[in-house]
Amino acid sequence: MWALLIVSTLPLVTPFYVPGVAPMNFHQNSPVEIKAVKLTSSRTQLPYEYYSLPFCKPDVIFYKAENLGEVLRGDRIVNTLYTVLMNLDKKCEVLCKKPDDPIKLSVEESKLLAERIQEEYYVHLIADNLPVATRLELYPNKEEGMEEEQRKDTQKDIQFEHGYRLGFTENNKFYLHNHLSFILYYHKEKVEEDVEHNYRVVRFEVMPKSVKLEDIKSDERNTCTLPETVAPVPQEIDPTKENRILFTYSVHWEESEVKWASRWDTYLTMSDVQIHWFSISRSSDDNSLLPLHVYGFVRRLLCWKTLPHS
Repeated sequence: MWALLIVSTLPLVTPFYVPGVAPMNFHQNSPVEIKAVKLTSSRTQLPYEYYSLPFCKPDVIFYKAENLGEVLRGDRIVNTLYTVLMNLDKKCEVLCKKPDDPIKLSVEESKLLAERIQEEYYVHLIADNLPVATRLELYPNKEEGMEEEQRKDTQKDIQFEHGYRLGFTENNKFYLHNHLSFILYYHKEKVEEDVEHNYRVVRFEVMPKSVKLEDIKSDERNTCTLPETVAPVPQEIDPTKENRILFTYSVHWEESEVKWASRWDTYLTMSDVQIHWFSISRSSDDNSLLPLHVYGFVRRLLCWKTLPHS
């Protein structure tokens, strides 16, 4: 009886698909769109929409139609102002506003930003469906007081974590990561002679940095210059008053031997602390509870396939 019922409904079932399976080919200087996904914290287990914080906003904001998996993870994929072109480096650019006319955060916005920093929130972006990751260089055998030259000879352990930290706290003060250094890796596909090369994105990394507003210099083209010191004076966010800030970014491309089919290998080795099943039963838009038997079915389903958005 059950078999007959399942067969009878087959024509009504929408086919499965896995997002991002078909490779995207880019040419030199083709735009590579950077989209925002969400904010997450392993402390609170509550995801938030990217523009719930006062980031630079485009004139027109549009959200991608999510599939079931993205909805259950709390994803709200949205466009951003970051301009990235294939295999074209960018030293430093102001994302919006200017040093002489920076973003002015109200007391409420400053308090919210500081709160999210204290709660250790991460920001998640994607490029060609690849999530951004922060590279961590760890020195397990490093000894106290080791000189910089000695550390270069010490074997380091490279790890990655999903997204990038919104900011950090130090001595009960809050600091914002307001400069992002994007490092994107491409694989150049072999083509016939006299045919334009195809490029494919195979990794997306970021190095966040906090830079004080007064130390950011820019010209009329919004090209900026940051202090050359390794540890510049960071951008503090005082939750008790209004704050003035700037968001900046840079882009660097590197060629990679990793082929498109293997581009997820790095991400699969990460310890995924950013999976938030709590968002299934609660979100900022809907506090209704999902029945437990439906929750269990959906979670098992998402382990191997993702349903399209209807």
